[in-house]
Amino acid sequence: MRLAATAMAMPLLLLLLAGGALAQLADAAPEDIEIGLSTDTVFITSDFRGANLTIFGALDDADPLIQRQGGYDIVAVLEGPRRTIVVRKKTRVLGVWINTRSMVFTDVPASYSIAMTRQPQDITDTPSYQRLGLRIPYLNLRPLAADADPQAVEEFTTALRNRMEESGLYTELAGGVQFLSRSLFRATFHLAPNVPVGTHRARAFLFRNGVFVKETSAALTIRKAGAEQRLFEFAHQQSLAYGLLAVLLAMITGWLGRLIFKRD
Repeated sequence: MRLAATAMAMPLLLLLLAGGALAQLADAAPEDIEIGLSTDTVFITSDFRGANLTIFGALDDADPLIQRQGGYDIVAVLEGPRRTIVVRKKTRVLGVWINTRSMVFTDVPASYSIAMTRQPQDITDTPSYQRLGLRIPYLNLRPLAADADPQAVEEFTTALRNRMEESGLYTELAGGVQFLSRSLFRATFHLAPNVPVGTHRARAFLFRNGVFVKETSAALTIRKAGAEQRLFEFAHQQSLAYGLLAVLLAMITGWLGRLIFKRD
């Protein structure tokens, strides 16, 4: 019995040792990766219709043989500030569509764009994407309620992903990262007109023959400018006064409209 248990444990032990060896290999990898942004601040004005952001990067201490074989891949990510988002489900009741169910998700990227050198299956495998939380299907979207029904969680998570993709805030582009030389690369992202303000994070992941090697990141600030910024700050810093002014303005507008269109 003891020999049988030992024989059964050997494959698991070998698997753990192999995993540890791969992790040590990745930590000890000589390659390094650096990135820079075409701009570190994007200003949103009243006529903002979107913008392009370019990530420039370079590989340091890369293996020439692997470079010639095309064994290096880059996955670039532009991730927006994390927020709490409520997903609601509408149901037709007595001929009227009303919100009947909802689920709150925390720590959700307000935007998420990813670009890759090749098709995702040609870079690495699904477990690696899941472990790193890379790509839209493998984002860790967590509901606030820890005891939520798993089937409901799956339904609302799918709805959240679909909504973000339809709004243009979640995008994925294979071939969006291009090597300009054996060591230099570039990735261009399009910022949607509804891009959220706040601090965004640009990230670059380096893979060597399908194995994750290194990651680096840089910060991007998106903020409103001019009158929009002052109004945005006033609405958030003086919310009560802003609400009262909005109601007063609505009342004045309605009164003026009544005077103008009043019939004798």
